[in-house]
Amino acid sequence: MKAHNKASEWFDGLYQENKETHENIPWARQAVNPLLQTYLESEREHNGTALVIGCGLGDDAIALERAGYDVTAIDVSQTALDLAKERFADSNVKFVKQDIFEYEAQFDFVFEALTIQSLPVEFRKKMISAVAHTVKKGGRLLLVAHKKEEDFDGPPWPLTQAEVDLFKAQGLHELTHELHTEDSKISNTRFRVLYEK
Repeated sequence: MKAHNKASEWFDGLYQENKETHENIPWARQAVNPLLQTYLESEREHNGTALVIGCGLGDDAIALERAGYDVTAIDVSQTALDLAKERFADSNVKFVKQDIFEYEAQFDFVFEALTIQSLPVEFRKKMISAVAHTVKKGGRLLLVAHKKEEDFDGPPWPLTQAEVDLFKAQGLHELTHELHTEDSKISNTRFRVLYEK
């Protein structure tokens, strides 16, 4: 797991270097992921427990809390978590430093956006299994990831359709499977897939 530990150190270092301004953190938009936002607007009921994997600066966690969930948000970067707590000091979101590979808790709703693709491909199957494990029986997972369209020298490393399908082998079944276009150097297409266990 040396590569995994190096990745964790890299993420924390990037947040530390950019504490004051977040312009050099490519995924830190300081806004809710638009594919999460439209999902929340399209569904009527939002209650129970929710998990945000790789929460970064916390915007997605706050959106889920405002929608009605009891939210836990995890990240490997303590610096990111400290910044999130500072930004949302009045929130009840539980911001926790946690390695997904060692996480046993399960939730009614799990949001995973772009975290799987941020780790080296050698961890992909293990990461998918770990993410799937966090979903309670009867719970849901909303996955957002770039679609691999051509060879891309990561990081990040976009997901193939076959890799997205690996969630089905973990006891999840697809409720919806969408492709969304965007202008990105990584990929012009993003998956948004909703699963239920």
